[in-house]
Amino acid sequence: MADIDNSNPGALNWRLSAHPITLVTFLTFRASSLLIYLLGGLIFTTSFVLIFIITILLLAADFYYLKNIAGRRLVGLRWWNEVDPQSGDSHWVFESAPQPNEPGGKIVNPTDKRFFWLGLYAQPALWVALAVVALVRLRFIWLTLVVIALVLTITNTLAFSRCDRFSQASGLMGSGLYSASLARNVGGALVSRLFNR
Repeated sequence: MADIDNSNPGALNWRLSAHPITLVTFLTFRASSLLIYLLGGLIFTTSFVLIFIITILLLAADFYYLKNIAGRRLVGLRWWNEVDPQSGDSHWVFESAPQPNEPGGKIVNPTDKRFFWLGLYAQPALWVALAVVALVRLRFIWLTLVVIALVLTITNTLAFSRCDRFSQASGLMGSGLYSASLARNVGGALVSRLFNR
């Protein structure tokens, strides 16, 4: 067993996490849908419908957990979509936790950050590989499941990537104002505003 006290900060060891339960749950959700898709027919059942339903439920749980819990706890980022009731326009809203130099701000654990971004980008890449396999093998019925998985995972990946980019920009703008950042993507134009917590 590795000595945790002498470990390298940011090492891929879940024991170094500031939120180990959140991290393990995040990684479990990320891996479970892929494992059911890949091994479901060999281990559990040959029923496409059952594998499809279980995989979709795991993807939905992963999407929810990543978007609402893991992103906020592991890297301090949140995003959501708002619809303007008058115009019906959809707006993406990105929020980041206060920076370490701000009141209430804390440093993001490097291990949590590495696991989060690795898991965030690895899963869509694996689903793309599975889409290529489904196309090559001419299994179009399985391709529908892979396309749904790609939509859910790429949505979270793009949203958190934008959220991280906007939090870094807002963090630079607001570093002297001691406030958390909130960025809105309104019709393609970015409007940033700062608010106090």
